[in-house]
Parts: sequence; C-alpha cells; structure tokens
Amino acid sequence: MRNDRAQYVPGHGLLTGRTAVITAAAGAGIGGATARRFLEEGARILVSDAHVRRLKETEAALAGEFGAGAVTALPCDVTDETQVQALFDRAVQEHGGLDIVVNNAGLGGTAALADMTDEQWSRVLDVTLNGTFRCTRAALRAFRTSGRGGVIVNNSSVAGWRAQAGQAHYAAAKAGVMALTRCAAAEAAEYGVRVNAVAPSLAMHPHLVKVTSAELLEELTAREAFGRHAEPWEVANVIVFLAGDYSSYLTGEVLSVSSQHA
Repeated sequence: MRNDRAQYVPGHGLLTGRTAVITAAAGAGIGGATARRFLEEGARILVSDAHVRRLKETEAALAGEFGAGAVTALPCDVTDETQVQALFDRAVQEHGGLDIVVNNAGLGGTAALADMTDEQWSRVLDVTLNGTFRCTRAALRAFRTSGRGGVIVNNSSVAGWRAQAGQAHYAAAKAGVMALTRCAAAEAAEYGVRVNAVAPSLAMHPHLVKVTSAELLEELTAREAFGRHAEPWEVANVIVFLAGDYSSYLTGEVLSVSSQHA
C-alpha cells in the first residue's frame, strides 16, 4: 500500500552543541529545510546563499523562532573562492570552530546536448560540482587545522546514477559530486572527518514548480515507489542522520533518498 502522507518528526537533540555551515539555505527547498531541522536538533548554524534578500528573510525568520544566537547568515556565491573562504572564516571566528558542513548549492536546467552551449554546461558544473569542491576543500582545511574531526554532507542526486534526456550537464555534475564525496572521504579519514552524500530524486518546493513542466513533474512522481514526491524535510532528515553520531562509521557513502537509484 502506498504511503500518501509523511509525518514530520520532532527534534531529539541529535546535533546539540554542534556548529554547522549550510550553503544555499534560503528558501523553501532542501537547504532551508536542513537549516530548520538542524536548529530543531540543537545545532548553531551559519547559513549562506547567493540570493541576499531571501537569505536575510530566512535569517530573520529562524532567529525569531530559535533565537539570535542560534543562526547567522552570510551571502556566498560558491563560484567565487574569496566568498567561500570568507564563509568558513566567519564560522571559525564567530563560533570558535566548525563541526558540520552541508554542501547544498546546485543549479539545474534542461537542454538537449546537441544544442547545449558551453556557457550552459559550464554554469551548471561551476555551481554544482566546482562549488561543492570549493566548499569541501575549505571545510577540510578548517577541520584539519582544528584537529577535532568533523562531518561533510554533500547534496547529489539520483540523476548522477540514471539517464534523463535534457539533463546531461546536471547529471554529469551530480555524478561528479558522488565521486568527489568518495575521494574526499578516503583522504579525510586520517584526521577524523567523515564525508557522505544524499541523492534525492524529487523533493518538491516552489522554485522547482516554476522551472519544471507539470508533465515532467507528473512523470517523475509516477516513478516513485510511494507515488508521491518527497518533502524537503524528508531529505533533511537523512542529512541530520549523516551529520550526527548515529552514522559514526559511515564515510564515502551516497544514500539514495528515493527508490529511483538506478
């Protein structure tokens, strides 16, 4: 029998005392849901996004609900190394250290490969793959310096495993995030850092509805085992698991938050 409704799970203090950086966290998608879930689990968060207005609104709303000391924000375009480094410097300066990094920034789009421009290809890869690389590199340097370990969770996609017409650039970028995750995990283990990724399929949010046709969304929804899309917080729940102590022996893993892993 299909499950038509997801039940929101309350926080259990799984991240109490931890400091986390979350990229692309403004708005109603996975990043925003992750920011809220981390606060509900007791973490302090530094959220970033390239959209300054939405970021300020997110910071104000979360600070009003969870307290000004629990959330800070800094605009960051993950394609700009200077801004990336400033984000991680801010986390160390403001909180005295860093425990968790969630690399959520990514960019999609639809274009047939034969008609795709270099700019379309490069833009998606620069945000989605290169941006994850820049933030992972900055996080590993910070963790290595602190000597207290840490966790990185990257947001990949089932598109990195399966083929979909019009998604060559996005799928290539997300497959690259998977490979980056595994290689980073192999290197980071020696100084106590775990690196994992989630691979969602269809997590519905308002922006996705604006950029994706109703026909494609209906088709993708029909592929899901439960016959429905995921809520962004359902993906955030898996990110919480990977960020916390219940996953202490997991590294280099990509967890499919979907039945659509092949």
